[in-house]
Amino acid sequence: MMKRILFIDRDGTLIQENPPTYQIDSIDQINFYPKVIFFLSKIVQELNYDLVMVSNQDGLGTDQFPDKIFWSIHNHILNILRTEGIHFNSIHIDKTFPEEKSPNRKPGTGMLKNYLKSNIYNISKSFVIGDRLTDVLLAKNIGCQSIWIKKNNHHYQKLTKEEKDYYSSINEKDLKKTISLKTDSWKKIYEYLSSITIKKYVYQRITLETNVKVCISLYGKGRSNIQTGIAFFDHLLQQIAFHSYIDLNIQTKGDLDIDDHHIIEDIGITLGESFFQVLENKIGIERYGFYFLPMDESLATIALDLGGRSQLSWKVKFLREKIGNISTEMFFHFFKSFSSSAKWNLHIHAVGKNDHHKIESIFKCFGRAIKMAIQKNFSNKIPSTKGFL
Repeated sequence: MMKRILFIDRDGTLIQENPPTYQIDSIDQINFYPKVIFFLSKIVQELNYDLVMVSNQDGLGTDQFPDKIFWSIHNHILNILRTEGIHFNSIHIDKTFPEEKSPNRKPGTGMLKNYLKSNIYNISKSFVIGDRLTDVLLAKNIGCQSIWIKKNNHHYQKLTKEEKDYYSSINEKDLKKTISLKTDSWKKIYEYLSSITIKKYVYQRITLETNVKVCISLYGKGRSNIQTGIAFFDHLLQQIAFHSYIDLNIQTKGDLDIDDHHIIEDIGITLGESFFQVLENKIGIERYGFYFLPMDESLATIALDLGGRSQLSWKVKFLREKIGNISTEMFFHFFKSFSSSAKWNLHIHAVGKNDHHKIESIFKCFGRAIKMAIQKNFSNKIPSTKGFL
């Protein structure tokens, strides 16, 4: 899957502008845009975008705007962002004045040629985020969409002379097509990007015995809509969704008039296949998850590896033949079917005197371990020294 980029402006987007000069000449002039660090950090952790900074800094390097002052302040800004896990793959700064008409100056694309020629990135699914009309035009020129940080509803108001010149030469309808979102809220930017980039997968498995349909959205809110025909199993699967923050919809029909075997087995297979597909190449996730979870006198321990090898280590003993309306032997079979289909390595151990507590702690613990394993890190690498999972 090709990666996407957020091309992000600096002044007026990450930090507040400083009129009338619009230069940041001292550290005490740095004021971050409201909530930008919190929500940009969430974007980095939860969504699959690379960050690229693109900024016009008029006359940088001249006596009026010395390099020494700029870079000390700029690096201070970057260091603050890094403490919250916000890293830029590259930073592109044009130093020219508008009248020089440099092809590198936004909305010119000269600084971004390597990205436009790359076969790694999906530019059409990328975004430019900025507060200027030149940011919107940059998006138009490179063939992606823009998110315009704007405090009013009229994009022709308060334009600079440079922007007015550009505006007079473009078709307004074409410009509006480039703007996906106009807002002054980083919360709304995060919510918009989440709504279009959350990894979602729908898979249906139909046999002569069962019909199982699973819809799974990674990095959701832990919502679930589960109807298996087995009330207690619905409850257990809800625990996976709730504790992993994965949105999960499971709808099944099957031969429950015979017993619970085929339904539970096929849900394990279908759910496992859904995880295998939605996680794709596993770039930028932690891969491993482990958790201890108590429930009254019971204690569940789960360690898992999303490494592409199927293995189940099961050390759980039940005292009863059934819990609710499920045969206790089917719990092993569910996780065995899941492991084989998801290609996950699972170690599941539990102790306790109450079988209900025991199995419920296992499913809750399973959700927590999944949450850890799919957590985004700040790497563009597959989590394996082999380079493949």
